[in-house]
Amino acid sequence: MTVKARFATDLGQNVWRCDLCAHRCRLTPGDIGRCGTRRNDGEGIFVLTYGRLLAMALDPIEKKPLFHYRPGTTTYSVAAAGCNLICPFCQNHTLSQAPHYRCAGFSDVTQVSPAEIVSRAVTSRASSIAFTYSEPILMLELAHDVAELARPAGLDLVFVTNGQATKEALQELSRLIAAANVDLKCWSQDSYRAVLGGHRDSTLAAIEMLYAAGVHVEVTTLVVPGLSDSDDELRGIARFIAGVSKSIPWHVSRFHGAYEWIDCGPTPMESLVRARQIGLGEGLDFVYTGNVPDSGGESTVCPACGAVVVERRGFTVTRIALRDGRCNACGERIAGKGLP
Repeated sequence: MTVKARFATDLGQNVWRCDLCAHRCRLTPGDIGRCGTRRNDGEGIFVLTYGRLLAMALDPIEKKPLFHYRPGTTTYSVAAAGCNLICPFCQNHTLSQAPHYRCAGFSDVTQVSPAEIVSRAVTSRASSIAFTYSEPILMLELAHDVAELARPAGLDLVFVTNGQATKEALQELSRLIAAANVDLKCWSQDSYRAVLGGHRDSTLAAIEMLYAAGVHVEVTTLVVPGLSDSDDELRGIARFIAGVSKSIPWHVSRFHGAYEWIDCGPTPMESLVRARQIGLGEGLDFVYTGNVPDSGGESTVCPACGAVVVERRGFTVTRIALRDGRCNACGERIAGKGLP
């Protein structure tokens, strides 16, 4: 099933520009966008992956990671193929790069309607539906249709996105979702272009716009040795986040070799500890170390009194010490959405 793209401009003579992401691909008839999911069929741009899902799973919301949105709940995760970046270290490259490289699993597609997605989420007793694993901005049309059915069923939508979207797409997205984790992959604009094939400032704008629109925002940086692990890189990211709001949670996550950087060693634990210290030093209230269970940086600590208000081990919440979103020990309000 193909549907017409919601964000596209007719440039005349059957040439169309895709206005979904920062690339704004200019497509002549037969052309497919850089993401591999959108094609000019001569009468407009059509979405090739609408409802064609490669992954569906029930996950803890902490896996996204979203630590300040409905902690301890589950989310029904869905993913189609495709991404508008080309990260050589992608942890989910069999999904994100599938349209380009026909990675394992791309032929194993399940056609699922919006109604079926909502039904599966309800049956699984999830509290939300997450568009995740690959790049969900490429599933914006599907998310729009799912949202119309999810709201009456009491389900929120959440996105785990790289933020490479246009202003108009972000405005639409902000009306559809309750929460987002945005990947801010590094600070260097040159690295964003040369290594990732993207635009850093688009991701920065996404964080600012979604936060300003009232979406609950958390940010993740995969601390990749040689790319995003220097003090300058980490401090630049931390200062930017704090400039938007010091209450935005920042997840600094451990890298493991994957995809084209399979031989690159994992992030040293001392690098994650240093990243967390830099974030806290720049004024952020909540900085978490990810992909390292029992690291000591997984639990939420009240920024006012230091009491642990949400205790975690890996993706499991083991204790919550909140009442109406406030610290049980001192009454400080903890930033977030849907907190107990």
